[in-house]
Amino acid sequence: MACATVVIAGLLRGSVKAFLSPGTSLRVTPWTLRHLTLASIMKSKRKTDHLERTANVIRREVVSTAKVCGAADESPSVKRLRLLVADKDFSFKAGQWVDFFIPGVSVVGGFSISSSPKLLEQERIIELAVKYTNHPPVLWIHNQCALDSEVALRVGGEFFFDPQPEDASRNLVLIAGGVGINPLLSILRHSADLHREWANKGSGYEIGTIKLFYSAKNTSELLFKKNILDLVNEFPEKIACSLHVTKQTTQISAELKPYITEGRITEKEIREHISKETLFYICGPPPMTDFFSKQLENSHVPKQHIYFEKWW
Repeated sequence: MACATVVIAGLLRGSVKAFLSPGTSLRVTPWTLRHLTLASIMKSKRKTDHLERTANVIRREVVSTAKVCGAADESPSVKRLRLLVADKDFSFKAGQWVDFFIPGVSVVGGFSISSSPKLLEQERIIELAVKYTNHPPVLWIHNQCALDSEVALRVGGEFFFDPQPEDASRNLVLIAGGVGINPLLSILRHSADLHREWANKGSGYEIGTIKLFYSAKNTSELLFKKNILDLVNEFPEKIACSLHVTKQTTQISAELKPYITEGRITEKEIREHISKETLFYICGPPPMTDFFSKQLENSHVPKQHIYFEKWW
C-alpha cells in the first residue's frame, strides 16, 4: 500500500516517466484510487476541475503510459491527438473518457476518446480531439506536446454504448454540440464496426439505424466531417446525419450542402425519431444536454433510454 501511494504521489507531481516505463500499467486499490482523485482535486484551483466533476464516476483501476504518435489541427480551435498505448490491460468502451496525466502539470485533464475500441484492439491507438482553452492540460496539448511525448491515462465514465451479441437490436440517435462530438463519434465508429462484423460474418450484435445530429458554430468547427460522411456513404441504409451550423458567415461547400441545416437542432427533429427501440445519446454544453434530455422525458422516452454527458 505504501509503495502504491508513493507512485500515485509521483503521478500527481507529473513524474509519470520516473515510475512507469512504456507499455506498463499501474493497478491501484479503491483506497488509493480515491486518494488520487481527492489529492488531484486539491491541487487544482479550478472550480470546474475534471476530477472534481467526476469524483463519483466509475473509473478503471489501471493507469497506463501512452506515447504521442500523431498530432494535427482538426479545426482552428481543436487539436487532434493519436496516442500509442502498448499496455494490453488498457481498454475502453465507446463513449468513455480518460483522465490525462502530464509530467510536470499538476492538474489532471479529462478528454473523451473519439476513436473506436477496435482501433485500440488492432493498432493499440486511441484518438482525442481537444478544444483550446486556458486549462493547463489543454495548453500543454496545444503548445508543448510533441511526437513521442509521454503521458499516463486512466479510463472512466458511465456514458458508453457496449452492446453484447445477445442484446436486442436498437436504433441510436446521437445528439452532439461542438466538441461533444468526441464520445459520439466513438459510438458511431463502434456501431459501424459492429455492423461490418454482422454483415461479413453474420454474427455479433445487429445494430439498428443510427441518426447523428451535430451542431457547431460554422462548418470549420464541425469536427470529423470527412469521417462522418465516409460512414454515411459506406452505410446509407444504416447511418444518416444532419449537420447544423448556427453562425455561418461563408459559403457552404457543395459536398457539405446536402447535409447542412442553418440553425440549431430542434425538438421537432428529435421527436420524429422516438420509438421504443431507440436509445438517445447526448453530449454537448450543459444547457443543450439539459434541454434535450428534458424534452425526451416530456415525450415519454424512458429514462433508461436517455444517456447524456456534459462537458464544460
